[in-house]
Amino acid sequence: MSVVVGVSGGIAAYKAVGIVRGLVLRGHDVHVVPTAAALRFVGAPTWEATSRNPVHESVFDDVAEVRHVALGQRADLIVVAPATAHTLAKIAHGLSDDLLGTTILASTAPLVVAPAMHTEMWRNPATVANVELLTSRGVTVVGPDDGPLTGGDVGPGRLSEPDEIVAVALARVVDPVGASPAVVPGARGQEARVGDLDGLRLVVSAGGTREPLDPVRFVGNRSSGKQGAALALAAAGRGARVTVVAAALDGAVRQTLETDAAVDVVEVGTALELETAMAEHAPTADVVIMAAAVADYRPLSVADGKIRKDDSGDELTVRLVRTPDVLAGLVARRPAGQVVVGFAAETAGDRDGLLSLGRAKQRRKGADLLVLNTVGWTTGFGSDDTAVVVIDATGDVVSEVEGSKAAVAETVLDVVAARLATSRESARGREPVLAESPREANA
Repeated sequence: MSVVVGVSGGIAAYKAVGIVRGLVLRGHDVHVVPTAAALRFVGAPTWEATSRNPVHESVFDDVAEVRHVALGQRADLIVVAPATAHTLAKIAHGLSDDLLGTTILASTAPLVVAPAMHTEMWRNPATVANVELLTSRGVTVVGPDDGPLTGGDVGPGRLSEPDEIVAVALARVVDPVGASPAVVPGARGQEARVGDLDGLRLVVSAGGTREPLDPVRFVGNRSSGKQGAALALAAAGRGARVTVVAAALDGAVRQTLETDAAVDVVEVGTALELETAMAEHAPTADVVIMAAAVADYRPLSVADGKIRKDDSGDELTVRLVRTPDVLAGLVARRPAGQVVVGFAAETAGDRDGLLSLGRAKQRRKGADLLVLNTVGWTTGFGSDDTAVVVIDATGDVVSEVEGSKAAVAETVLDVVAARLATSRESARGREPVLAESPREANA
């Protein structure tokens, strides 16, 4: 997803670095547009290093590309943080004398602003009127919080925390229309907009299992865990509490998960360890997503010491035995109301071949949804982009998406959320309704 982060000139500009970093770690393509005043607080090199994209401030940069409107046209989401009183006034009245102003005017993307200023400025009737005008147009306002301000003052006007701003902004994309414009607590005490997975518990497996041959070698696969991590972070952004059962995650992927307070990570190594961890955490989950690449076979025996060439000769025979079918086991033991999602990576030659393999696997596994993707020597595992087809229990295609793994995660969760909503609506029509989720059933 393409995200523009506008930064205006307030001391809280340094906290916007955390917003940019949070969005980047979730796999989004982030472009920072600072005002001239903002660059006096935090320089362009910091924004470029954090966003991994060039930073422009002037409407006269990249004139041939028509950058002053191109950024806004491409954006899926615009976040302005901190939004000073001056910037709020300019946005409210459509002023576009800089790159940030033209970007906002040229965009139809959801707009989220996070005000930061002294209390007197926040309470000034002009600012109050500007915020009311913005919210009436569907702009989401996050904060400000009540707390210590620059110069020793205390009161409303403090920039909300980066994680909160990121979560609200991503939820805004999930539900771009919503019931009404939102002002998140701090501004007027109204309830914050929440994602469609708010309050739910998800268990997601990620990465690839490793089956040891000896203390130094293993049978494994090339899964980095990027897709599982993207699913976990997207679900957390939509309000869920997430447990990730992680098998040999790439170091950078693990770091992204550790930045989100709504995500817990359980480390495992082998297929048997993953099966045990999933069996422990899945029963109380509303949704279980098996995104990990689990080994189908493991060595029958594991050597106590390193297997040496001098001891085994020119040939080495290793006997392999099947590992448990973790997904099928989770389906067989799932509590009522739980949604189980599986992943199937196949070396199919085309879409029809992928669907044929996927439908056969779906019949064996019995999951509610199966996410199919093609892998090969240069595609699938470890890459930043992918393409998937989602089928349901009957084998029908319910969604397809191609793009970043973050975009794929959002699409998969869209299907999951729709299924949960349908299940709950059906449950309300039955009497008696004892519980609406496995967590409530096991409470």
